[in-house]
Amino acid sequence: LAADAVGLAGLHGEPAWAGRPDPRADELVEQARKDGHRAARGTTVVLPLQVRGEPAGVLAVCGDVPRAAARRAADWVAEALERGRLEASATAAEEAELRALRAEISPHFVYNALTTIGSFVDSDPDRARDLILDFAEYIRHSVARRGDYTTLAGEFRAVEAYLALARAVLGDRLRVQVRIAPEVLPVALPFLALQPLVENAVQHGVERRNEGGSVQVSGEAQGSECVIVIEDDGPGMDPEVARAVLAGAGPGDGLALTNVDRRLRAVYGPQYGLVIETAVGAGTRVVMRVPRFQPGVVAS
Repeated sequence: LAADAVGLAGLHGEPAWAGRPDPRADELVEQARKDGHRAARGTTVVLPLQVRGEPAGVLAVCGDVPRAAARRAADWVAEALERGRLEASATAAEEAELRALRAEISPHFVYNALTTIGSFVDSDPDRARDLILDFAEYIRHSVARRGDYTTLAGEFRAVEAYLALARAVLGDRLRVQVRIAPEVLPVALPFLALQPLVENAVQHGVERRNEGGSVQVSGEAQGSECVIVIEDDGPGMDPEVARAVLAGAGPGDGLALTNVDRRLRAVYGPQYGLVIETAVGAGTRVVMRVPRFQPGVVAS
């Protein structure tokens, strides 16, 4: 702007100045903040900043600067503020979805797991000790407050701990098969991207059948992508229900699928996310496809 001074101020607090402002510029800043209108005196002009129709602060310009140029600068600052708010909202939404997943730990499963562990304390103390360690790993991973990303290997450790507990609770009703190619274990992915999907397969695919069922988990490299499949032979669901779940309009027990799908799309782009293959009486197959390498996605 080739101005003598430029100032930015929010709705409260002192303005931040670059250059040497007019001694009475602060008065104009207060005036513009109070009434939400342009304030000017001499070669100083203060322009209100609007973000989505709401006041967000003011831009002050001191010096022989064309008013049109000052207005354009104010528009640019307002656009930058709006982008910042949108980015902050997206981050807050992602954090809220992750908190929702962490809060989804089933009290019913925890109770059954602890009861099962207790039943082994006298009869098989070694197994009880192993199950306690599995339970600790499951809880640690579910409520961890560290980085945004982990490795597939780290997520699988939590999955294996969960499956060990589930097998102890369900006994012969649960059959598990896991096949993971070593080359995809270092792949970084969002925290709690896989564990909720496996839990969903056990709870909705196996526990709902009196005779139990099987859960298969596989992971392999396909070119530049890592493809993970979680499959169960449970009751399945209507494909329209599955479509509604991914759209966020399904029943409440589909929250885990919805949250994981949204976080994958937010991190990797709309071409990624979950694909659900299912039909009533035909089980459910959930496919997760993520890039093996993605800039900015680094496991902590």
